[in-house]
Amino acid sequence: MNDAPSPSARPRYVPGIKYILMLGALAALPAVTTDMYLPSLPAVAEDLDASRAAVQFTLSALLIGGGVGQLVIGPFSDRFGRRLPLLIGISLHTVLSILCSIAPDIGTLIGLRVLQGFFNAAAAVVAIAVIRDRFVGSDAARLLSRLMLVIGVAPLFAPTIGQAIAGAWHWRAVFYALALIGVILLAIVWKWMPETLPATVRSARPRTGVARTYWHLLRDRQFMALAVIPGLGLGVIMSYVVGSPFVFQQGYGLSEGQFALLFAFNGVALVASAQLNASLVRRTSPARILRVAVVAQLALAVVLFAVLATGFGGLPGVIACLWLVLGTQGMIPANASVLALNNYGHMAGTAAAVIGALQSGIAGLVSPVVGLLGGDAVAMGGVMVAIVAVTVLVLATGTPAYRRNGWMAMGYEPAADAAPDRP
Repeated sequence: MNDAPSPSARPRYVPGIKYILMLGALAALPAVTTDMYLPSLPAVAEDLDASRAAVQFTLSALLIGGGVGQLVIGPFSDRFGRRLPLLIGISLHTVLSILCSIAPDIGTLIGLRVLQGFFNAAAAVVAIAVIRDRFVGSDAARLLSRLMLVIGVAPLFAPTIGQAIAGAWHWRAVFYALALIGVILLAIVWKWMPETLPATVRSARPRTGVARTYWHLLRDRQFMALAVIPGLGLGVIMSYVVGSPFVFQQGYGLSEGQFALLFAFNGVALVASAQLNASLVRRTSPARILRVAVVAQLALAVVLFAVLATGFGGLPGVIACLWLVLGTQGMIPANASVLALNNYGHMAGTAAAVIGALQSGIAGLVSPVVGLLGGDAVAMGGVMVAIVAVTVLVLATGTPAYRRNGWMAMGYEPAADAAPDRP
């Protein structure tokens, strides 16, 4: 039985800009923790006398910790509410950031990064669960798309800020900055973050085991297909993040400053398409947008691979194709996540944890693949094509999206946002 109040029983809540900024900042914390540190990798390798592979693993360690953390924190937030795990997670993120800044060797840093990812996962999983607590269907898709505007600031500015901090002081100072961000978020949550999961709802929930709850989600074929898609999308982005420094700086001879500008320009694509999605879901369902967006992204990824492999169009051709591929990505995760959560308002934290864990896990697995295949332009483009092809296959086989009128069974139409949750 579904214990959550049905959307039709809830007063319609229109989030203000401060609320959106707060949730967006929380959801972006793991990305900021990754991107601010990214330019410091060479300095870390030199200072700690570590190999390139070991230093790159500090990125994977954060993702691995985040994946496990979300699986633990999601059910915890369903049982004890949203604020408590959020306050604990951000507090320990702050402490661990300070410990990372004084790490004496690469092994210690890797271990601390795993823990840092584990605890700052609370910010991302709670932000998504809060949205599902208050919104459904197109309303939720619009809000998630608006959050992309805030989340998109991470790849736009975080690497540049991190490079400036490390250049002015030291790579260890980047972790002091991350600790300061944690303190600010902690103060904001303490003062302005309301509890969105009432105690009456929590206490009325059946006391089923966490393992049984996860087993129920894993057996839901449509949920799992939709939950995997945001992770595959993050895999596309990580393929670009890991491969692009070598492709553009070594392959095309861009300076660090030019590469930072290019990174920001491509971040605009993600933000712009997310805002386009927020407008589109007012007129059509998230399911219809999703099934078109993944096919369009596959076509664009194939073109990008051809340009990278042949050199046709030179650097401008690569930038244009990459911008379009990344831009299409902005219309995929929000819609897939909303559709995955439609039937699970009564355990939104746990369901959001599965989605988040799959994102971290898939991205962690994909991160080394580009390097293993050579780290060049063809490797980056080939991995991106493969991931998007898998995305289309998952959507086609795991959901009714491409069957006749199948999209109607997957989610809400814009006019049907008041439909109650199904058990």
